[in-house]
Amino acid sequence: MIGVLIPARNEEATLEACLKSVRASATHARGKGLDVHVVVTLDQCTDDSDPIARQWADTVLQTDVGNVGLARKMAADRLIALGVDWIASTDADSVVPKDWLWAQHACDADVFCGIVKVENWEDYDSAVVAAFHATIPTDGHPHIHGANLGLSARAYRLSGGFQPAQAHEDVELIRRCEAAGLQIARLIEPAVTTSARRDARARGGFGDFLLELERTTRAL
Repeated sequence: MIGVLIPARNEEATLEACLKSVRASATHARGKGLDVHVVVTLDQCTDDSDPIARQWADTVLQTDVGNVGLARKMAADRLIALGVDWIASTDADSVVPKDWLWAQHACDADVFCGIVKVENWEDYDSAVVAAFHATIPTDGHPHIHGANLGLSARAYRLSGGFQPAQAHEDVELIRRCEAAGLQIARLIEPAVTTSARRDARARGGFGDFLLELERTTRAL
């Protein structure tokens, strides 16, 4: 069984689209003979994320820790307890492709590290878009994104799993996977579409990367 974990903090504007895409990917995986269980961890939500999550997810967890690392860990622990053999991670402001779960599970590695792309650039100018596209790699890339990540339950346990962190919990997990000698598939497909919003929930994450890219292009 594949488990999917999604942390969310006040994501009512994007959560439904995310979960619909995950459901479509789960339907595709089930057509290949794989069961799927989706867990959303609502962390310090004060909006209408809860009813959206309950409509589309299999399990909804609640916490007030204000910590994305712990939010992912809570969901992963629930999935491990359910007996999943693979854990896929994405973000509540992201949309996954139909083959996302199947491709991760079939990647023939202990860990899957995918890339993200942006379709709606909001108010970013063309220089930022061009600079971002220049960073898009080929297979074997070095990038780590919690919005497009997966690993076997065995790899999760061996690496110690997600740990408390305000940001970069995904990077820390993969670094421990590397140290454990686990096999990592660093593939550019399937890619996950994510948000270019300026009010990113996790400081130091992808949103801040885009803001820094903007500062760099303006300085040049």
